[in-house]
Amino acid sequence: MKTLVICSGGLDSVSLAHIIADQHELTRLVSFDYGQRHRKELDFAAAAAKRLNVPHHLMDMRGIGAALSGSALTDDIDVPDGHYAEDTMRVTVVPNRNAIMLTIGFGIAAANGDEAVATAVHGGDHFIYPDCRPEFTRAFDKMQKAALDGYANVQLYTPFVERSKADIVKEGAAHSTPFAETWSCYKGGEAHCGRCGTCVERREAFHLAGVADPTLYADPDYWLEAVAEGEKR
Repeated sequence: MKTLVICSGGLDSVSLAHIIADQHELTRLVSFDYGQRHRKELDFAAAAAKRLNVPHHLMDMRGIGAALSGSALTDDIDVPDGHYAEDTMRVTVVPNRNAIMLTIGFGIAAANGDEAVATAVHGGDHFIYPDCRPEFTRAFDKMQKAALDGYANVQLYTPFVERSKADIVKEGAAHSTPFAETWSCYKGGEAHCGRCGTCVERREAFHLAGVADPTLYADPDYWLEAVAEGEKR
């Protein structure tokens, strides 16, 4: 299956790219610059494409991102610390981001004869991001079949939509994903902060998966406190 992967440069999407490269036919990676403060992740996406020897399409969505205001990922709003599943993480929502990116991805796939667009949305995203939920991915796949009817047959591939980030770590490790060459932190500093929701989620996922975490964190132990606080709620 000729498959395009939507790749942010994060652990999930880079792992998916390596899995697709082993199990299917990886054709290209597509990334998006929407003005996110952690833009350095895009360098990791470019490195993944080079490592896997496929084209990297970097789409400039900064104009669109500027209009999708109100998110801590794009505006001058503090990124909250704490467990990923807390209500405070809702401030990291960029409205309709995945729907916009996937629409572009499907257009690129159709134009290049690809058979699938893969995205690494997973079960841990459901609480916060509506365009990561199974209801959305099923509806989006159906919509794209109508949009491309008679022109191309491209399916949406979401192997982790009902699974956990720990599952992604396990499978990524099985397919030799270089986890140190991925970026998750929402704050975009020199090292992963270890305190924002996605750092806590990343650190916890390695723990649950039983896989050594090679990531350098500014605060490597905060995740234990954050998870414990989250379990009390």
